[in-house]
Amino acid sequence: MKQPSVYIMASCRNGTLYAGVTSNLAQRVWQHREGVVAGFTKQYGCKLLVWFEIADTMDVAITREKQIKSGSRARKIALIEAMNPHWHDLYEQIAHG
Repeated sequence: MKQPSVYIMASCRNGTLYAGVTSNLAQRVWQHREGVVAGFTKQYGCKLLVWFEIADTMDVAITREKQIKSGSRARKIALIEAMNPHWHDLYEQIAHG
């Protein structure tokens, strides 16, 4: 099922951050965790899903991703800590409902 989402992956608490957008959050996070796609998250070990937001449309998700990516690191951390103050990996929550 396609569900537009914006998400932030982290290497560890207060570590390297990566913001992305996808239509299948569980599948995309699994790809990051397993390192099956070469790129930033694989290079920097960003395997923890620490924040996500579901959007109504892909256009809304892409706009939100651009907003997050253009924001400061402090704003990204504030976003994460508002939803997930202990920086738990949220993958199990989305993978199994």
